[in-house]
Amino acid sequence: MNILLDPNVSYVLLVLGLIFTLLALITPGTGMAEAGAAFCLLLAGYAVYKLGFNLWALVVLVLSVIPFVYAIRKPRREIFLALSILGIILGSVYLFPSQGFRPAVNPLLAVLVSILAAGFLWIAIHKALQAHHTQPRHDLSTLVGQVGEAKTSIHAEGSVQVAGELWSAFSKTPIADGRQVRVVGRDGFVLEVEPIKTPSVK
Repeated sequence: MNILLDPNVSYVLLVLGLIFTLLALITPGTGMAEAGAAFCLLLAGYAVYKLGFNLWALVVLVLSVIPFVYAIRKPRREIFLALSILGIILGSVYLFPSQGFRPAVNPLLAVLVSILAAGFLWIAIHKALQAHHTQPRHDLSTLVGQVGEAKTSIHAEGSVQVAGELWSAFSKTPIADGRQVRVVGRDGFVLEVEPIKTPSVK
């Protein structure tokens, strides 16, 4: 465990832990980001406990969460995302105590890791936020009223071709394969259809 007491190793683990934490906040439920964050922060926490820490740097790290949370809740708030990333980098570099203004972390390592972490966080989080705030291209509500064709017999279940795509469907009345149908409703991704009555031939 002595390698963990090297400020450079602890710094890298801390930055990785913070990156995983931020990714877990914007993409919760995967489990991978949460596990990575817990592992890295646990090891970094051991080093912080043994080496000590600068209180002001810890405060900067904690406060960096505030602009990040604001950025992910509101679209087009890149300035707050940048402030959060800057705070995380500054707080982590100076977290471990040292003599004078120079950080305990090797300056070249700090610059390299900071650039890579900032670039990765900016791209990954910006793309995730874009995807989160983007409206779906296919508005399912527009399917109601459209006409399609039954690809199987339909009653409790079946398949229909509507808007160029194959959909699961159900109907209150039995519909034969090949009949034209109209979408009258939907339940999630399952369409409710009814047969189109063909005019009787006199």
